[in-house]
Amino acid sequence: MAGLQHHKIALDPAIIRLGNMSSNRYRYFRWTPRTAWITFMYVAVVPSIVGVIAYSTDGKYDLRAKRRGDIISEY
Repeated sequence: MAGLQHHKIALDPAIIRLGNMSSNRYRYFRWTPRTAWITFMYVAVVPSIVGVIAYSTDGKYDLRAKRRGDIISEY
């Protein structure tokens, strides 16, 4: 058993290039208007929307000790 090399397959060059590109992505990154806009959306807009929704529904739902048929909204 020792010394046998199982699963010998031919490596696809396209998959190897994709792996190298993925691991070296930071070297090829450029700030463009599109990447700046996407970054702004993920850093500022999405957390703001989640925060507004969380603040508006704070304390509205109580899921503790509910039985079948009980409503979960408090007000």
